[in-house]
Amino acid sequence: MGVYDRFIGPALIACACSAGPISRQREKVVPLASGEVLELGMGAGANLPFYNKAQVTGVFAVEPNEFMRRRALAVAAETDLPVTLVEGVGESLPYEAGRFDCVVCTYTLCTVHDVAKTLAEARRVLKPGGRFLFCEHGRAPDEDVYRWQRWIEPLWKPIGGGCHLTRRPAAAIRDAGLNTRWQEQFYLPGTPRPMGWTEWGEATV
Repeated sequence: MGVYDRFIGPALIACACSAGPISRQREKVVPLASGEVLELGMGAGANLPFYNKAQVTGVFAVEPNEFMRRRALAVAAETDLPVTLVEGVGESLPYEAGRFDCVVCTYTLCTVHDVAKTLAEARRVLKPGGRFLFCEHGRAPDEDVYRWQRWIEPLWKPIGGGCHLTRRPAAAIRDAGLNTRWQEQFYLPGTPRPMGWTEWGEATV
């Protein structure tokens, strides 16, 4: 792994993922989390300020990137939340079935190697009736924007840590057997349309 992948890329991604429009999206879903929470792909800890401490008993998280884990732990140290962060990937979660009340997944499904396996693992570790809170970007519904996404994606992935622009997160969540309770979607304001189609909501086991 080169210098860009170890340090420069993660630093740029951490900065982008805490930008104003994306932070406002996080604020729409993260405060809804309650009980014992698993966060998929904590990144640099951008979600941590938005958890409702009165509702959350603990936040557990997996994150494969060492640079991101260090930054997330620094953010966690400044909060009153009990946070447990381990090295890991969404496709193979180190937790027993039915462990968590809630799974939080924000701007993660675009970069995992296997979306279906990651969502199957999330479903496995949720309690019956557990909630899956998500906010993801992906394939735009407009054909002209989608053409741009297909053209840009091979160039974008090495820069964006493996980020895919053409995945369909809400559809993948339904395909995983999670039942969508509500969902909203739009083009993220202030973001180029090929990168900005956003879907967020809540699903249950």
